[in-house]
Amino acid sequence: MTILVTGGAGFIGGNFVLDWLAGFDEPVVNVDKLTYAGNLDTLKALEGDTRHVFVRADIGDREVIGRLLAEHKPRAVINFAAESHVDRSIHGPGDFIQTNVVGTFNLLESVRAYWNDLSADEKAAFRFLHVSTDEVYGTLEANDPPFSETNTYEPNSPYSASKAASDHLVRAWHHTYGLPVLTTNCSNNYGPYHFPEKLIPLVILNALNGKPLPIYGDGQQIRDWLYVKDHCSAIRRVLEAGKVGETYNVGGWNEKANLDVVKTICGLLDELQPRADGQGYAEQITYVTDRPGHDRRYAIDARKLERELGWKPAETFESGIRKTVEWYLTNQAWVQNVTSGAYREWVSTQYGA
Repeated sequence: MTILVTGGAGFIGGNFVLDWLAGFDEPVVNVDKLTYAGNLDTLKALEGDTRHVFVRADIGDREVIGRLLAEHKPRAVINFAAESHVDRSIHGPGDFIQTNVVGTFNLLESVRAYWNDLSADEKAAFRFLHVSTDEVYGTLEANDPPFSETNTYEPNSPYSASKAASDHLVRAWHHTYGLPVLTTNCSNNYGPYHFPEKLIPLVILNALNGKPLPIYGDGQQIRDWLYVKDHCSAIRRVLEAGKVGETYNVGGWNEKANLDVVKTICGLLDELQPRADGQGYAEQITYVTDRPGHDRRYAIDARKLERELGWKPAETFESGIRKTVEWYLTNQAWVQNVTSGAYREWVSTQYGA
């Protein structure tokens, strides 16, 4: 048996592949376009591991995806591939439409063609698991209940709109064509191997380099934080036992304001790697103009996943954020390589433009 993972050199996908092969012998065909956020350094531990087959390709390339499906005959496809940074989507929405909407459409069509040719038993056992975000639900007021799977979709950024569109495509391919799909909508992930454009790795990197720690607006935007290893375990559980056609929200039960997250990171750095001048890292906090359409609060109600499949997160925010800060302190070579341009130059040499 084999699974095919798209976006498996990205943050969440890379962690999923590493965790999967640490716990199972089932091979992984890993497809990633290797945009700026895809990083083969994340997968270095798998060099020489015959269970891991990496292919640089776009999920929208039907010829390549069709060939891989025919050759490896996976029992499941797990789709992590996506453009995922809200700020980038505001400045350049076209890439998000191309990857998240058109790319998902082409991937679904490739998988549908493959699935149609399977035997009856193989068809019944096959799964297409689509990984999405809580941002498709829009924003919450302070006293609103957390997002459940029945919330109306109200995306507010080009990123969340493109992910909402992809969710709708997945749903339609199930209801129209019978493709056996599963969808997960997760809250904000954090943890090892996170590209330093997102809040937590950016704050850690900037703090250590003596740079300002940028806080949008008043810093009171609230997010539910999910440790990436917990997210990976949830996806494994949904793949194993999820009901075809269903959506499962994955959350960490950790609502925190952005400012509090940054101050927590500063406190951990003060403890683990104090500044040479004796000052606290919180001195570097700087408030910047809020971004357009910034959602005020996200929160995930993950009770369905716990009730029906018995999953709940293993990490609290306090335990997860400590592990994350410690990882970045002990893996500075990974950070420097991915941010210096050396990694991009290597990819260009290895794979072409």
